[in-house]
Amino acid sequence: MLTEAQTAYTWIDCPAGSRDREIPHTSLTVAREVEWRQIASSSTNEDITISRWEASRDAKRHEATTPDGRYFVGIALKTTRAKLTRERQIIFDGTMPSGTLYVSAPSRRLSAQFEGPCDFLHFHISADHFPARWSPDAAEELDDLVLLRDPLAAGLTRALAEQGDAAGHQFARCIGEILAMHLARPELPRAKVNALPKWRLRRVEHHIAAHFERGISLSELANVAGLSRMHFAAQFRAATGYRPREYLLNHRIEQAKSMLTTTERPLAEIALAVGFSTQAHFSTVFKRISGETPARWRAASKGHRPDVEVLSRRRPSWDRDHIVSTAA
Repeated sequence: MLTEAQTAYTWIDCPAGSRDREIPHTSLTVAREVEWRQIASSSTNEDITISRWEASRDAKRHEATTPDGRYFVGIALKTTRAKLTRERQIIFDGTMPSGTLYVSAPSRRLSAQFEGPCDFLHFHISADHFPARWSPDAAEELDDLVLLRDPLAAGLTRALAEQGDAAGHQFARCIGEILAMHLARPELPRAKVNALPKWRLRRVEHHIAAHFERGISLSELANVAGLSRMHFAAQFRAATGYRPREYLLNHRIEQAKSMLTTTERPLAEIALAVGFSTQAHFSTVFKRISGETPARWRAASKGHRPDVEVLSRRRPSWDRDHIVSTAA
């Protein structure tokens, strides 16, 4: 039997799906979110309710109306592609990186469609937690707000998820209230997302896929999209969550992962094949994006760990590359 303090903030977990290795599940499961923002059981009258929505592969359309007197805040725990619409108006259509935050105001109906695995933490926050001095017009500025890679929101959700059973009443209250204060800051960006249109984005994606092994400048990609460099860079980031250079590096690393898994080609050869001029630079970028060096990632993908001593004897430069990668 749960105490009143334990039920004051309700964790609502979704059906089993793709798991995010970096943010573990809490085991304090009181109810389940069987559909997007739909709670199967348990009270939803608390001033802050926290739920979790996951899907291993979900392309269908979901719709939900935010209750009167509450704000809905969704925070992505892993990168996914999403399309948000309201009354046939597209609010967002593109990649939501981990840490993306989006808001729906009270009494507003929102539609969502996710492409591929997704994992979101949902906060249902009473309007009482927002400044009482707000006018209705000021409060509505939060409606349809989308912030790509919000560091504070990402840190708060990670801290809450990692606490598990230890996340008690006061801790959860603090997280919810801090999130509300964060959203209420007057300096918070209020601009709507103006994403690169899909047909332009596809042209750029195809161009990168065809030429990733060589240097690709921002001007070249802007020309492919038919925009100026400034407008292209801003719209591309809104659509994908990445700066053009970051996207290119991520694409190269994904290609490298495929080669590491399916071939026995040396690391230096793979580095050159995917567009890096040196193995050291390749190792640095690979570790920054993947969290492991290429050698360790290859070994883990094949079900065994590398013998560090053997690697050190065979490739004396490995330890130096590893140190450089860690420092970066």
